[in-house]
Amino acid sequence: MPISKAVLAAFRAASRLKPDVKETYEAQRVAEEVLGKLSLPNPRCRIDEASAPMPDGYAVPLRVFTPLDIDFSLASGLKVTEDSRGTILFFHGGGWVNGTVDFYLDACTTMALRLERRVVAVDYRRAPEHRFPQAPEDCYEVARQLYAGTLLDDVDADHVVLFGDSAGGNLAAVVSLMARDRGEFAPRTQMLLYPATYNDHDPATSLFESVRENGEDYLLTWRDVVGYMELYVKGPKDFSNPYFAPLLAPDLGRQPRTLVVTAEYCPLRDEGEAYAARLELEGGDVQCYRVLDAVHGYLLYPSVFNIVKDTYRIMKHFLDGDGLEQEDEAAWLELLGTD
Repeated sequence: MPISKAVLAAFRAASRLKPDVKETYEAQRVAEEVLGKLSLPNPRCRIDEASAPMPDGYAVPLRVFTPLDIDFSLASGLKVTEDSRGTILFFHGGGWVNGTVDFYLDACTTMALRLERRVVAVDYRRAPEHRFPQAPEDCYEVARQLYAGTLLDDVDADHVVLFGDSAGGNLAAVVSLMARDRGEFAPRTQMLLYPATYNDHDPATSLFESVRENGEDYLLTWRDVVGYMELYVKGPKDFSNPYFAPLLAPDLGRQPRTLVVTAEYCPLRDEGEAYAARLELEGGDVQCYRVLDAVHGYLLYPSVFNIVKDTYRIMKHFLDGDGLEQEDEAAWLELLGTD
């Protein structure tokens, strides 16, 4: 169902009243902390705390979401077992400035249950207190330890998936590039949800039409993206670093099998799809979907929303070859833009 006129009007009003993110990110952090505390645990998902030591002595906090199979019978009573096909290493969004694992608790729980995988969520260090390249270095080191088997003792490296949304999608893509360049491990699969991949989001100069089409009225504005990036970088030269904007990498070969999912009304839509196209052009195994009538950030919506359910079905199909019924595939291609 298309976005209603009332919802579009609300989006426009909220977008145009938003203050500068560089002045309000601390207040947003407080609001997200409060909202994170409102999340209720799901008995079908066990949540454990962990951490990963960094080379500088800092311990990056992690949260591990393990889906459970709960079976009850009169004969044997309650039986609880882990029900997991692999591990997702998840990097949250928030413009490298906002967002925490607490704020994503419901999303990570849903992710673990819908995708039937243990989710390891990373609370990497955020800007502006810790500017580029701290976040990708934190995420890379967590990934390196996970693939090496030193972070968790029962991880099958062949069944680890890198996944992130928005700035987290950027971090997942960057970790894959760093892994190829450094040669310490080789991710086999990554999923990027409306990722940031480019460095220019000024409507007057950007290469991408979605910045001009969707940069004003759909909650995340082009000014927000510019503000987050300015909080993230240390200086102007960072804007040309492929570990900041992976679409700038001169070589996108030898990358993992990749799923890119974009949102129709997102200013980052075209750069995410351009990244998918370049990966495919340079020999990658890529699937790309555009979710229609969706705005940036919808992963955090309640899981009853169709766009959230549809996205998990796409991801499940990508990971396991199921989740999209074969007889429904033609109908899906009418509802979703594909590449």
